This record gives sequence, structure tokens and C-alpha cells, in this order.
Amino acid sequence: MAKDRVDAILEQWRRERPELDTSTMGVIGRINRLATLFGQSHAEVFAAFGIDRGEFDVLATLRRSGEPYRLSPTELFRTLMMSSGGMTSRLDRLERAGLVRRVPDPRDRRSVRVELTDHGRETIDRAVEAHVANQHQLLAALSGADRERLAGVMRALLRSLEGGPEDEGG
Repeated sequence: MAKDRVDAILEQWRRERPELDTSTMGVIGRINRLATLFGQSHAEVFAAFGIDRGEFDVLATLRRSGEPYRLSPTELFRTLMMSSGGMTSRLDRLERAGLVRRVPDPRDRRSVRVELTDHGRETIDRAVEAHVANQHQLLAALSGADRERLAGVMRALLRSLEGGPEDEGG
């Protein structure tokens, strides 16, 4: 099996500290390296549409919410797990770009809803298509079965760390 940069680091640790079990270092080191490479690749794709990762996340959340592609700022920042202040500045940028607009909430005149504009919907539809194509390219070295196995292992790890729901049937 071909070696990667993480293998070289692990070999150095084995030489210097042979008593340490560095097997976890190999897994987490590779996850961190992949996250960096994926993040760089995603940033390039999003930049082609004049948006960054955070703005993509807002637009994608609105788009996948379904017609009329409208949510409250609170629903957005809870879904995206960010502060309300951070959400406000992100929405300001998206609104200036003509991708979203704030509209009065018909049920509560003191509140607003954030909705995709036609331009925002066109932009996120094209951006998500490019994003998915990029993801396929990033994982092209893995077979479908390998991707499924990897997703299952990562799901189990995430659930253990996030405290997610247990599998049905045990």
C-alpha cells in the first residue's frame, strides 16, 4: 500500500517514542488533512459563484427548505449552528448581492423572514450542482462500496461524539 504524509509522521513518532500507540494519530491526522484539502477545493468552487462557504450554507439551507424558500433568521442560525450576530452579517452580504431578501413575517409584524430571490435560487442551484460534481471528483479514488463503508464508520463516530439517535432495532 502506498504511503502518505501521515505515514512519515507516524514513523518518526514510532522511532522517537515507540511506547506510544499512535494509531489514533493516523486516523485524526488524515481526517484533518482531508478537511483542509476539501475546504480548499470547496472554496474554489464557491468563489466561482461569488460566494464563500458560509454564504453557500445559508443559500443551500433556504433552497432545501422547499417552497417558498423562506426561513426566519433564528431558524437559519440554529440550523447552521452559528451566532445570531454572525448570521446577521452573512445575511447583510447576501442581501447586498441580491441573493436573499428580508420580508415581513405575515404572522408577526415585528419579525422578518429571509427568502431566496430568483437570482439567489439560480445561483444556489448552479453552485450546488458544481459542488456535488466536485465532491464526486474528490472521492473518485473510492469505489461506491468504499464510500458507503467510510460513510458508515464516520456516521458511527459522529453519533458517538454528538450524542445522536441510536439505530432502530439496536
